[in-house]
Amino acid sequence: MSESTISGLVEGGKASAGPPLGPALGPLGVNINEVIGEINRMTSSFSGIKVPVKVIVDTATKKFKVEIGMPPTSALILKEIGIQKGAKAKGEVIGNISIEQVKRIVEAKSSSIYGKSLGEKAKQVLGTCKSMGITCESADPREIIRRIDSGELKL
Repeated sequence: MSESTISGLVEGGKASAGPPLGPALGPLGVNINEVIGEINRMTSSFSGIKVPVKVIVDTATKKFKVEIGMPPTSALILKEIGIQKGAKAKGEVIGNISIEQVKRIVEAKSSSIYGKSLGEKAKQVLGTCKSMGITCESADPREIIRRIDSGELKL
């Protein structure tokens, strides 16, 4: 069995037959519209976020399989708080996220984020918030992490 794998980054639910996927899929002889339709169906919940996509094509049978990767934590944070980019300068605060939003991000990424408990996984998301210039519950994310560690904040 001979396989070819095409990888790309597409906006959730908005893949098209144009670059990066269309030109790479064309020579493999698969139905490009069918592949694009499957990608858009599988990524529709990530609207507005760039999602890593792999298309594995069996070059003999022209059958394909689509694998969707998980968007980066930073992209999920930006989507949750409704902004386009993180802080430009160290120490700049550009937004605020709630504990409930952090929990939603942890649930979305649960298979690709390390930690035994919700609290451990939430601390990773909060660390990303800190580096992006985003506060949590109007506090420095390090303060929220300290509250999780001390048991004051139960997740």
